[in-house]
Order: sequence, then structure tokens, then C-alpha cells
Amino acid sequence: MFLSVFDVFKLGLGPSSSHTMGPMTAAADFLDLLRASPAKGAAAAVRVTLYGSLAFTGKGHATDRAVSLGLLGYRPADIEMAEAERRLEDLRVDKCLVLPGLPVLAFNPESAVAFDFGPPLPGHANGLVVTACDGKGSPILSETYYSIGGGFILTAAQRDVVLPPSSDAADPRLWPYPFESAAAMLRMARDSGLSIAAMKRANEAVSHSEAEIDAGLARIWTTMDGCIERGLSRDGELPGGLRVRRRAKRIRDQLLAEQGSNREQPHSVTEWLGVYAMAVNEENAAGGKVVTAPTNGAAGVVPAVIRYYLDRCVGADPARVQDFLLTAAAIGGLIKHNASISGAEAGCQGEVGSASAMAAAGLCAVLGGTPEQVENAAEIALEHHLGMTCDPVAGLVQVPCIERNGIGATKAVAAASLALRGDGSHFMPLDNCIAAMRQTGEEMSTKYKETSLGGLAVNLPEC
Repeated sequence: MFLSVFDVFKLGLGPSSSHTMGPMTAAADFLDLLRASPAKGAAAAVRVTLYGSLAFTGKGHATDRAVSLGLLGYRPADIEMAEAERRLEDLRVDKCLVLPGLPVLAFNPESAVAFDFGPPLPGHANGLVVTACDGKGSPILSETYYSIGGGFILTAAQRDVVLPPSSDAADPRLWPYPFESAAAMLRMARDSGLSIAAMKRANEAVSHSEAEIDAGLARIWTTMDGCIERGLSRDGELPGGLRVRRRAKRIRDQLLAEQGSNREQPHSVTEWLGVYAMAVNEENAAGGKVVTAPTNGAAGVVPAVIRYYLDRCVGADPARVQDFLLTAAAIGGLIKHNASISGAEAGCQGEVGSASAMAAAGLCAVLGGTPEQVENAAEIALEHHLGMTCDPVAGLVQVPCIERNGIGATKAVAAASLALRGDGSHFMPLDNCIAAMRQTGEEMSTKYKETSLGGLAVNLPEC
């Protein structure tokens, strides 16, 4: 699969890769499109229309805020929030965009972002249209974008030709191990004698130096681990109006107090695993910086399992975190290529289910698993998320999303353990499980695919 590890694991801004990172990138891309357009001199205003899931849960996911940030020229990976907040406040007051290479553009963030609750656009459940208008309000340039999960975007034209959304410019035919299925991945591993991580690294080396790969992977893990630590140190309520309180710090404090005492339960190891994941997703829910793994809504699973490996597993080696990430990225790439990682397209089986499969594969690999055992671990984890809906309460990435990451991490460890106890042979191949996930997502009602129109989102406690 020709998806770079740096595409699977991207630095970005919470609370949603599809609702925050994607629309922010689309808005920033539109500015570049407008700068290159002969019509830019006539541009006087910009407006944005959100469709499908972006409309139904856009307020809860802060999509309008993300669009404003993108139109201010910010991109998810390099945003500095203190400065960005000041510029957002200026935008609310001035209601115009003053940008390099463009005329002053009218943009009122309260009214220039429209939420269309009608049918979604034909290309994907997450669609938006960005339009530049002249002084009379007539459109002079418009582009349709689809936010397809994990922070990836496609224009309508790219969607029509099924252009693979990889930042890697290398010709896939030059990759030494161009696997597009788990079966091909295992065949190449047998023929080469290499691990999945080693094959993935060899593919990365086509377009990145070894030093760039090492530095990039180190940055990914440092950001993930920093996110865990921030989440474990903060308390208070999460934004959005549900009055959901952060719990990771309190649970961590309880676990520390119980260590070495008669009150410490044998399952406290699992509690640590869950609290690592919840810490990340509380940070995500608060709009903090996270790493898509493979999405923001599922960002806690992979970091939690890596931290569990380092803190709790016998013989853990920090140098092997790179192998964990490379293996996990190989599995995430297969799922994205052959199904979907978008909650609006596949439900949460595509988000937390994919993350759990990635984490299970990574853990199995660093604990000595063969490529066959790694594939088995990924299949077990994904299989036991099939059919999982995405029904965020109030459109916020809080309930059930935060706890769901903790449970997904727990399933990943259990799946890796089961796979390591076997010899890699098993009944259901990963490829077939991915196909089942794709088919389930296609047949799942849109009420349960990130629209907050069904499930938990409409079954709220009376108070």
C-alpha cells in the first residue's frame, strides 16, 4: 500500500480529523487556488457551505472554527494556538481576511459558513464548497472538497478519478514492497525474509532519507507521549456544553495511590492502559494537538498501547517504537486503501476499529510476533469492532468517544496476546475482515455514521 507512515500519523488539531483538520486544510488550499486564479483581483468575499456529516455535527466538532482558521492561512500541523486565537478574535470583530497575495476579503465567521442539512454531496458524506465572490456577490471561483477521514481531503475532480490521497510523490512502481492487500504483504514478507516494519521502512526510503524517517517517527511518538502527559495532568470540564469532566488525571492519581497496597487489583494494568487512551482523547476533545492514529476520534488507542508496551511489557525497548509505528501504519494503510477510516463513511468501526487493529499489529510485532501473527492480531482486533456505530452525543467527540478509545486499546492488547499464543494460522484473513467492514459501513444507516441522528446521540438521560 502506497500510503506513507507520515500520512497515517499526522500532527493535527482536535477534536476531529475529518471535521477539523480536513476542512481547515481545504480552506487553506482554496486560498492558494484563489491566489493562482486570474479572477483573484475581483474577489471581495468568501463563503463556505458544509454538507452531510459536516453540517449535522459541524457545530459540535468546531468545523466552522476550523474553516475560519484555514481561511486565516493556518494548517493543522503547524498551528500555534495562542496566536491563532488572537487572530480568530480579530476576525470576529473585523469580519474580513487580510492575506498575502489577495485583496481584502469580507468574511463574517458567524454568517459566511452555512450548514446545509439536506442531502450530502455525491462524493462523500463529508463535503464542503468554498466560494469566492465579487463585490456584487456573484461567484467567481468555487471548489468542492471532500474530507475523507484522517485529515485527508480530495477535490471533486480528484474524487472522480479516485486519486490516492498520499503526500508521497514517489511513483508507487518504484517501491520495493508495493503490497495492496494483507495477502500480498505476507507473501512479500515470506519471500524477502523481512518483517512488516522493515518492508514499510524500505518503502519510506524511496522518498525519505533514513535520517528523515528516524526524525519523523521520533516526532510522532514524542507528540503522542506529550499528549498523554498533558491529558494526565489536567482536570476540569471539557468544552461544548455537555459538562463532561476530565477523568484521566483523577484515575491516574487513584492508581498511583493504590500502588503497592492491598487495594491494588490485578486488573490495574488494564486500567493504566485505558487511562492513557482517555488522556489523549480528553486532550482531543478540548481541541488540543494530537496525532491522527488513524483519525483524531481514535487518536488515543495507538499511543496508549505504545505507552503500555514501554511501561508494562517485559523486555520493552524504546528503540522498537519505530517498528511499532511502521507496522501499525502498514495495517492502517491497508484498511484505508481497501475500506475506510472515516466515521461518516463506515461508522466507528472505521475509526476505533482501525486504530485497535493497528495497535494490535504494532504490539504483536514488537513482542516478537511473526508477520503471520501480526496479521492475525490486526484481524482479531478489527473483527471485534465490526458494526460499531459513530453516534457522538451533541456532535461532540466526548460521549462515547473518550471511553471507546480506552476499550479499543484494551481489545488491541487482548488481540495481540491471542495472536502471539498461536502460530499465525487462523480462519478469517485480515483482507476478508476489511471487506466485511467496508460492506457493513456501506449498509449502515446514515443515522449511525457521525450525524448524531441516531443511537446514543438521541437517547439522552432526562434531567
